[in-house]
Amino acid sequence: MNQEKIGKFIRDIRKKENLSQQKFALKYGVTYQAVSKWENGKNIPDIAILKQMCEEYQMNLDDFLETKIPKKKPTIWIGMGIVFLMIALFLFYPKKGHFEFKTLSSNCNNFKLYGSMAYNDIKSSIYISNITYCGEDDKEKYKVIECILYETDGKVQKEVMRYRSEKENLTLVEFLETVNFNVDNYEKTCKLYQENSFYLEIEAINQEKKMTTYKIPLQLKDNCK
Repeated sequence: MNQEKIGKFIRDIRKKENLSQQKFALKYGVTYQAVSKWENGKNIPDIAILKQMCEEYQMNLDDFLETKIPKKKPTIWIGMGIVFLMIALFLFYPKKGHFEFKTLSSNCNNFKLYGSMAYNDIKSSIYISNITYCGEDDKEKYKVIECILYETDGKVQKEVMRYRSEKENLTLVEFLETVNFNVDNYEKTCKLYQENSFYLEIEAINQEKKMTTYKIPLQLKDNCK
């Protein structure tokens, strides 16, 4: 998903309506800090909010999900190269289809997040942002914190993406404000996912090198068709 393009779109429609970030945030039930992150390309809205914006301002949501096909360098056998390239594009680069959307939510009472999956019959993309901790107060400064997105298939566990902050000595709350997963062109289509097959794991190491681990099961709302 093109975060810079989304940020520009949000900034443009907000200014067109002559709204401050605070008033724009109230319109969509978020904080002004969230709007600021959207406009700066540091985060993206929940897919339901983005879909609402697109409907209100006559934008095609699929435009934000486009990926570019890399260009091939010509070879000395120009004729053969063109034929090969056409075959490769036909076989390996599918036509752009209409995207459907499913919501990812936390199955853990201590964490809340915005997550979604955009998919068609060819590929899927996963977006997770705005993770908040609502458990017991944790003011400890951790030397290292990582957040990992996993997919499980029976007994097989696969790491999808890992996020680690460049800053050290952060509290859990401060770290989660920076976490943003944007997994484009994931190799599976939505219909191949098993129910509750995704989860997040947070590994926090304090100054004494003691690790605290949080596991956040994710629920995919409704089955994929």
